[in-house]
Amino acid sequence: MIEWVTDLVASAGPAGVMLLMFLENVFPPIPSEVIMPLAGFAAAEGRMSLAAAILAGGAGTLLGNGVWYEAARAIGSARLRPLAARYGRWFGASPAEMDRAEATLRRYGPIALFFGRLLPAVRTLISVPAGLARIPRPVFYLWSGLGGLLWTSLLAAAGYLLRDQYDQVENALEPFSYIVLGGVLGSYLWHLWRSRQRARG
Repeated sequence: MIEWVTDLVASAGPAGVMLLMFLENVFPPIPSEVIMPLAGFAAAEGRMSLAAAILAGGAGTLLGNGVWYEAARAIGSARLRPLAARYGRWFGASPAEMDRAEATLRRYGPIALFFGRLLPAVRTLISVPAGLARIPRPVFYLWSGLGGLLWTSLLAAAGYLLRDQYDQVENALEPFSYIVLGGVLGSYLWHLWRSRQRARG
């Protein structure tokens, strides 16, 4: 897989970086922790400029996030409420909790969108409640774009500086990713248990 990503980045340049980052945010086949350091490494070898790699990664990220945001916005929370009322206890999304999540996003939208782009497993998922809450498009795309650009900049710069030791970036970030994913899974299981306890009561 690494070889395929390397070949695509080398042959397609910024367009390949943008495509991979778009796919990573729509249906993550390859993590950005692999793609962007490789793009930085390619820039260090003179195959593309570092700025082009960063901008392409940021653009692909924003386009991928936009797919989820626009889909959720088109569906709307009103259509999901009957499903949430019936099956919400399995997904931690009762109608009341949907209301709270939407209210939180409306109040802290820019901050949540910006910093959410820096967290594994949250980067893409946050686009869905943002769309359901109908966060204004300028707010969503501006702050999502800035957060995504910061993330791609950090990863590409790390790959550029480390050059052929770019794999160290992935190794350094991997434990952090597992911690975040463990926290998300633990929160989900806790919420599921609480929901079933309330239902029995």
